[in-house]
Amino acid sequence: MNVAFFLIPKKDIVYLKETATMRQALERMEYHTYSAVPLINDEGKYVGTITEGDLLWKLKNTPGLTFQNTEDIFLSEVAQHVQNSPVTIDAQIEDLISRAVVQNFVPVVDDQQIFIGIVRRREMIEYCSKLLLQRKVQVTNRTGIA
Repeated sequence: MNVAFFLIPKKDIVYLKETATMRQALERMEYHTYSAVPLINDEGKYVGTITEGDLLWKLKNTPGLTFQNTEDIFLSEVAQHVQNSPVTIDAQIEDLISRAVVQNFVPVVDDQQIFIGIVRRREMIEYCSKLLLQRKVQVTNRTGIA
């Protein structure tokens, strides 16, 4: 099994370009109630993940920066404190699991490093849960013990 099985394509998720402003990021993240979103450059390549914490630290550590003037700060100017490592579309489930242990989502890129979507930890856990339940049913059916 590979990444494509779990992939949520780019067209179906929220992401931001590094040329977006802090204000755009704050408003979009608030609207969708996300605490982190993938960040891409103008070529469509994955460049990182922007988090609420990154935005908060930038606000705290920039003298004179207020919510009103966050529209003057581009996301490329905001330090990223969390590094969500991407996988390629041909990666195996083991690659996903090792990243999903520490990341809510795993960015997926093609062989040119173009961002093509994400795999959310939730879908992986739901899949594993379904497998465990199926295994339990099979054992119960064989042994007659629930």
